[in-house]
Amino acid sequence: MAVDAPPPVDQEVETDPREPRRIRLRRRDGNSESRVMLFVLPVLVILVFAGYVWWRQTADLDSIERSALNWHKIRSQAVQHVELTVVASFITVLVGIPLGIAVTRGRLRKIAPAVTIVANAGQSAPSIGLIVLLAMWWGFSFWTAVWALTLYAVLPVLRNTITGLDGVDPTLVEAGRGIGMSAPTVLLRIEMPLALPVIMAGVRTALVLVVGTAALATFINAGGLGGALYSGITLYRFPVIISAAVLIALLALLVEWVGRVLEVVFRPKGI
Repeated sequence: MAVDAPPPVDQEVETDPREPRRIRLRRRDGNSESRVMLFVLPVLVILVFAGYVWWRQTADLDSIERSALNWHKIRSQAVQHVELTVVASFITVLVGIPLGIAVTRGRLRKIAPAVTIVANAGQSAPSIGLIVLLAMWWGFSFWTAVWALTLYAVLPVLRNTITGLDGVDPTLVEAGRGIGMSAPTVLLRIEMPLALPVIMAGVRTALVLVVGTAALATFINAGGLGGALYSGITLYRFPVIISAAVLIALLALLVEWVGRVLEVVFRPKGI
């Protein structure tokens, strides 16, 4: 009785890797774009800031505008803005990622969809309302602004952490457990490296949100570049308004660049 010959091994090798090859090419294109942005963003910030300095030195400003855009005052407000951003961003990452990991483990996994829905809904809440409500409760201070910014920015980090970990192929997790890895080892060596690109995208989003929302901290006596913006609005001085907006936008671009640098630094090889 004749027996059908098995399919050639070469034929399987030619067809099976097609999809992984497309994934590798897509990943390579994404990594190339990220590397390009690592050089484009700081150059753009430097050029725009140099243009702003030139305009500030040559512009015909009245006494009120010169006072509002005094270099010492702007420098002090920028330092306050950076302090708010750094502290709130650090707490956001410190809270958001572990909380996202926790709700994807064991019995807490059941509430992960509900947490994601709450995170999506909370992102649409007005930030100024959250800041003012907390200020009325805790007082007008730097730390009130920090916690308000943290509550507002933790949502994308939490959401992306849950999404990234849920998107890991279960067969890879089972394979890790099959070779004797413990649950924490599987998390650290398999799940987290694979979920890192999605998590870092949430971190970058949170960083930019913190920078932009920190401009509202001036309303609760927490400082920041929002002070110059508020002065320009109340005094009807458009050069002051535009200057503050440009400086805040440049700081947001700089923070976006920092987020991309951190993503490259912490990204495991081959991902």
